[in-house]
Amino acid sequence: MLTRREEREQAFFLIFEKAFNTETEIQELYDLALETEIVSDSEFVKALAFKTWANIENIDPVIEKHCIGWKMNRISKVALAVLRLAICEMLYFDDIPVGVSINEAVELCKKYASGDDQSFVNGVLGSVSKEEK
Repeated sequence: MLTRREEREQAFFLIFEKAFNTETEIQELYDLALETEIVSDSEFVKALAFKTWANIENIDPVIEKHCIGWKMNRISKVALAVLRLAICEMLYFDDIPVGVSINEAVELCKKYASGDDQSFVNGVLGSVSKEEK
């Protein structure tokens, strides 16, 4: 049984991978990740990754709006995937407290991103949490 943190991390893998494989459907990436045991068969992993990608047209403008002085193409792919997941949680998962989404995003950055990404992601999500909720 995976922890929620591990499930979130697996959803991150899928969204990160999708950034490099824009032509591949998220279902295909999920199936391949399941087959190669990169992800587990988990409802939360699937729900978070699929909902993030399904709502990308709503999520990316929120990121752009709160990245003062930054263009989307300047954000690292790791930070962008983390931001997309966290904002998806904040907007579409009412059962997850905003503070948890922000904390988990920072933890993912600590593990996979550069030091600068942690404070950047924290700042963006703090700004989003004040305005979007």
